[in-house]
Amino acid sequence: MAPQISPSILSADFAHLADDVARVADAADWVHVDVMDNHFVPNLTIGLPVVEALLRTSPLPLDCHLMIEDPDRWAPQFAEVGAKSVTIHAEAAKAPVRTLRAIRAAGARASLGINPATPVEPYADLLGEVDMLLLMTVEPGFGGQKFLDVVLPKIRRARELIRDRERPVWLQVDGGVSAETIERCAAAGADVFVAGSAVYGADDPAEAARRLRAQAEKATASADWA
Repeated sequence: MAPQISPSILSADFAHLADDVARVADAADWVHVDVMDNHFVPNLTIGLPVVEALLRTSPLPLDCHLMIEDPDRWAPQFAEVGAKSVTIHAEAAKAPVRTLRAIRAAGARASLGINPATPVEPYADLLGEVDMLLLMTVEPGFGGQKFLDVVLPKIRRARELIRDRERPVWLQVDGGVSAETIERCAAAGADVFVAGSAVYGADDPAEAARRLRAQAEKATASADWA
C-alpha cells in the first residue's frame, strides 16, 4: 500500500479547525482527530460534538483516535456519526472484539491502538478483527513530543505479524513523526503516518505533508518488507 498521511489537528488552531483542515485537503489522506478524556491520558481535548461539526465541513475523512477510558461505550458512536476510521486502545477496551466489530458494522475502519510499553504479540489473535493497528511512538496525551526510537523494533515485529494476512491491515504510527523520523518508520514497516507539529508547525502545512509523503514513499520503495 502507498504511504498515507494523516495530519493531527491536535497541533492545529482550535479556533479555526475547519480552515486548518482545508489547508491540507490537497496534500493529505485523512484528518487525525485525537479524542482525550483526561482519564486514560492526562489531557482533555475534544469529543463527539466537535467531530460532528468537523464532518460537516471536512473534505477529508476523519481518523478518530480515542484515548479515553471507556471506548467500548463511545467508539461505535463516532463511527455512526460518520468518522471513517476509529481507533480504540488495547489498554482501555474491556471488550475489544465486540467493540471493533461494532465500529465496522457502523461503517468505519476498526483500529486497535497500543502504547509504547505495550507489546504487540499478545494482540496477534485480534488482528483478524482490525483494519489498522496503531503503534504509539510517544506516550499518549500531548503533541510535540520527541519520537521514541525504542518503538522501531516493535514496528518491525508488527509488520511481520500482519504481512501474511488475507485481508490487509494498515500499520499506523503516531507521535513525533517528522522529516527526521518518518523514513525510519517507513523502513520498519509503517504505512500510515500521523503528523501534528511537523505539518501544522510549518509555514505551509500542505507542502510539509507533501514532503513527508515523498520521504515515506522513498523509504518504502527500498524497504525489505515492501
